[in-house]
Amino acid sequence: MQRVALVAQPGIRSFDLAVITEVWGGPPGRVRPGVPAFELHRCAAGPDPLPLADGLTLTPDRGLDWLAEADLVVVPALTDPTAPTAGPVLEALREAHRRGTPIAALCAGAFVLAEAGLLDGRRAVTHWSLVAALKERHPAVLVEDAPLFVADGGLWTSAGVASGIDLCLHLVREAHGSEVAATVARTMVTGPFRTGATAQYLDRPVSAADRTADALAAVRARALGRLHEPPDVATLASWAGMSPRSFARHFRAETGTTPHRWLLDRRLDEARRLLERTDHPVAEVARRTGFGSEVTFRQHFSAVVGSGPRAYRQKSTSARTSARPTDSSS
Repeated sequence: MQRVALVAQPGIRSFDLAVITEVWGGPPGRVRPGVPAFELHRCAAGPDPLPLADGLTLTPDRGLDWLAEADLVVVPALTDPTAPTAGPVLEALREAHRRGTPIAALCAGAFVLAEAGLLDGRRAVTHWSLVAALKERHPAVLVEDAPLFVADGGLWTSAGVASGIDLCLHLVREAHGSEVAATVARTMVTGPFRTGATAQYLDRPVSAADRTADALAAVRARALGRLHEPPDVATLASWAGMSPRSFARHFRAETGTTPHRWLLDRRLDEARRLLERTDHPVAEVARRTGFGSEVTFRQHFSAVVGSGPRAYRQKSTSARTSARPTDSSS
């Protein structure tokens, strides 16, 4: 996933444009150690500059035919989500999906995929304030209002604004590993670990939420230091000074997931890091991340990552090799 096509059309949001460019683009010759040299192109129906909001313009550098060359297609949101999308753009997206190219839509970009008919019968998410409008305009879409991002059938959609960053980093992580995603996140001065299940927003009184959030943050930090011997929910709750039932309720409201699921995801994150950065045998990686056996570790890892630990290590090694700058001195 090194060739990325940004679908450009009049009225796309400048924030989404900036996020996509920061993750996969940048100035010529940009070097980020360990990160592949991505090829990002802004693809449009014609070569003329496109008007954006706030007096900005964007000049495309490729036509829509370049989507056939891309490993990933990214669709920014339109400033006006209800604005119609040109027929050639919709057809180019349909054709990319038919080829099996992953397509990611940021925020209200879900409206564009829905207009193309790609989201019919599929799960999708958008900014929480636009959920009702998306449901009304496209009733065949299975619209959700809680997650930061979801995937269904090779189509990715994300919630509002900053969740577009989360989705882009997640796509980098899935294709190139957690170390590459973490490096990109560090250059953007943002955290790389918000999962798609994280809640979009918290509908709670602020004072109580602040006190609870502090306690839960302390518990999560403490748990991260004990991934080799993961505590159970009762222990986590005792650290927060809560009953297990109350703790689980507050934890889910804060993170969008259960304590058990959160802890399992963090252990698998650490397993990815160890597989990418060390030569530890798989059995040792399993031990260091708190799995009872190598078999159990392989089962959990494969279910979440989509490949076994050894295959993942081989893939990440190949990705690091391809990301190294070549020596042109000879």
